[in-house]
Amino acid sequence: MTEAEDRKPQSDEAHSAFRPPSGVGTSADGESSTTSEFEIPQGLAVSRHTVTESETTSEFALPEGLDAPAGTPAEFEGSAFSMPSTYHAWSPAVFTPASGFPAVNLTDVPWQDRMRAMLRMPVADRPAPEPSQKHDDETGPAVPRVLDLTLRIGELLLAGGEGAEDVEAAMFAVCRSYGLDRCEPNVTFTLLSISHQPSLVEDPVTASRTVRRRGTDYTRLAAVFHLVDDLSDPDTQISLEEAYRRLAEIRRNRHPYPTWVLTVASGLLAGAASLLVGGGLTVFFAAMFGSMLGDRLAWLCAGRGLPEFYQFAVAAMPPAAMGVVLTVTHVDVKASAVITGGLFALLPGRALVAGVQDGLTGFYITAAARLLEVMYFFVSIVAGVLVVLYFGVQLGAELNPDAKLGTGDEPFVQIFASMLLSLAFAILLQQERSTVLAVTLNGGVAWCVYGAMHFAGDISPVASTAAAAGLVGLFGQLMSRYRFASALPYTTAAIGPLLPGSATYFGLLGIAQSEVDSGLLSLSNAVALAMAIAIGVNLGGEISRLFLKVPGAASAAGRRAAKRTRGF
Repeated sequence: MTEAEDRKPQSDEAHSAFRPPSGVGTSADGESSTTSEFEIPQGLAVSRHTVTESETTSEFALPEGLDAPAGTPAEFEGSAFSMPSTYHAWSPAVFTPASGFPAVNLTDVPWQDRMRAMLRMPVADRPAPEPSQKHDDETGPAVPRVLDLTLRIGELLLAGGEGAEDVEAAMFAVCRSYGLDRCEPNVTFTLLSISHQPSLVEDPVTASRTVRRRGTDYTRLAAVFHLVDDLSDPDTQISLEEAYRRLAEIRRNRHPYPTWVLTVASGLLAGAASLLVGGGLTVFFAAMFGSMLGDRLAWLCAGRGLPEFYQFAVAAMPPAAMGVVLTVTHVDVKASAVITGGLFALLPGRALVAGVQDGLTGFYITAAARLLEVMYFFVSIVAGVLVVLYFGVQLGAELNPDAKLGTGDEPFVQIFASMLLSLAFAILLQQERSTVLAVTLNGGVAWCVYGAMHFAGDISPVASTAAAAGLVGLFGQLMSRYRFASALPYTTAAIGPLLPGSATYFGLLGIAQSEVDSGLLSLSNAVALAMAIAIGVNLGGEISRLFLKVPGAASAAGRRAAKRTRGF
């Protein structure tokens, strides 16, 4: 022994637990070759587990830049850093990783479904947005300006008749495209608000905007959807100033159709509706003239600042007056078809569908406001037609409340009329010319389904209407996903042939002739048909999402429903 070794204590405590006993040889390189308790003994064969690409990107994989320890191959299942063979890619995480939950991949689906899926998630489960590159400096855009842009986009969508859930999804998409997490949009009938909280310890920033004027222009609606789609695309770099510029161009753009074209379209819609319920050529031109006159009178009232209630009442009078005149002059035509055709051009089918859709998706305040608006429009139409019918009955007009309209005796004429009605309705809604053909064909298919079920199959009109409207909603949603646009241009005009114009007219006629019981029964039938249309369109849209491949939390199996209560 050397003098240094003699000075060391000779007790067992002086020896390290990892020091090999005397007489045991060490490795040739002079380093200790201590073995871990997890090391595989020599001579024991193990099955190799091939690490797939999905496993290397899971939360169990090593962070980038960190290598596995020496002697621990990543392909062995016995390694603490490799994936167990029983692990499945869809297995839920049993703990929260240090870096947070992995981001849900929703980039392969339209932004409407991505944002709707994240809105239906709890705030803690929403994936964090990707780092935004839509600004020039590293500090990012100003939060108030992003919120202002979001509110302006939501205002155009809500004013155009879009559903509350889709408006919230669009607002959420705009905020996330500029890197703002923890945003909560809120939409009611006339008020938009959004709140952004940078972190749990910082004060939230809240902004709101009031929708004071609504107008129907589906071309502008499609342009806004295209802007939101570009903002949501990670490969498209749009700065905040560029987004403001495009939004200003959308606001400044004129309507695609002039006023006289809208007036002619209103007349064609009423004429096509009169053919749909069994009218002839004389009835077609009479309904067309009455509806065009009512449209001009409504424009005159709008220019004088009268509310929409009086505008609808004035617009409903000329078609009813044309039917009364034909009856008083003893012209051998179906005068009831003239009045029914005029009602088709006035019934608020768009607002009804949007109101029921908001109610079904959990936006009860907005749904109640929309349905209340529909009720006011309906009451104004009732008032306008009842005034004319009352004076017509006093003048001796023999209007038959038991007349049968739309018996299905001329199916080809009615199919042509339904397509013409959808075409005219699309023009009135200021749709893009590229969508007019699709919605026209969709309206023809809807009437074919309704006619086959009701006239040929002798099925109740409510069930037939619901089935046809469901098909309209299904085709409309699939077409909108294919075109990455709103579903309204593909569904609203297509439900025109299904609107309860004849049931509404006979209900009003019964009340005018003091047959209140039969009149209320017919009006209740009209309400049932209207609800069948709205629910059918919404159900068709929900069914269409079952065919869409949406990975992660937005899939058909894991997709959360709308806001839900237990009813107590």
